[in-house]
Amino acid sequence: MIVAVDTGGTKTLVAVFDTEGRIVSEEKFPTPKDVTEYLSQLKQTIDSLTEQIDITCLSVALPGLIENGVFVTAGNLNWHNTDMKALLSNHYDCPIIIENDANLAGLAEARALSNMPAVCLYVTVSTGIGTGVVLDGKLHPLLSRTEGGEIVLWHENSWMTWESFGSGKALKERTGKLASEITDESAWHEISDNIAKGLMAIAPFLRPDVIIIGGGVGTHFSKFGPYLTETLQAHLNYGYKPTIVQAVHPEEAVVYGCYYHALDTLTD
Repeated sequence: MIVAVDTGGTKTLVAVFDTEGRIVSEEKFPTPKDVTEYLSQLKQTIDSLTEQIDITCLSVALPGLIENGVFVTAGNLNWHNTDMKALLSNHYDCPIIIENDANLAGLAEARALSNMPAVCLYVTVSTGIGTGVVLDGKLHPLLSRTEGGEIVLWHENSWMTWESFGSGKALKERTGKLASEITDESAWHEISDNIAKGLMAIAPFLRPDVIIIGGGVGTHFSKFGPYLTETLQAHLNYGYKPTIVQAVHPEEAVVYGCYYHALDTLTD
């Protein structure tokens, strides 16, 4: 059985997959702010879900920069330079994979497309902005450290990171509203423009065939997606017109990405 762990800033989801790729059991718990408490709660949850089964792979998603199994840093969790793979290896004698959550969500969303693109860019617009690049349906290690939300852009007369003005958190700070509470069309045009600014910096470099928009703001794609597509197609050069679509698994994309990445790792 493959155990997938989606670690978020507020909650953690643990899911157990059978050999057919179906979730047979799952459990959520609030993500502790202390990494020792997190590891204790994670072990307790995994052990309760796998008491009668063997774990063939433990695939863990974390919201931040990962290097060789080390959780370097993240905006919402103060777990700097934590060797998560080594810590989990103290308890589990199976292959352990540690990967960025946006990369894994992107992998799941790319696999859900009817036609697999050569290059797929996944963008999650939620509390922050995360990105994942999928090549021919797989994650590439040389692109796994990308942090698209951290690109610096000129916005409102100053240099700012993309997520500092384009994320759901920035939206709440600017308007006092969640994305679900916004009904004004002009506000959605502004949200679209802020997303487009980052995409117009990234897309010409990666030239993805498909761009998938996920996250909490991404669930409202119908309110801004057509305008976003129009904006990108009007300003990108050389006849480059990527397809822009909404994520289809906003809640479970990460755990399914954990599963697919585990399969890829075990069979490589």
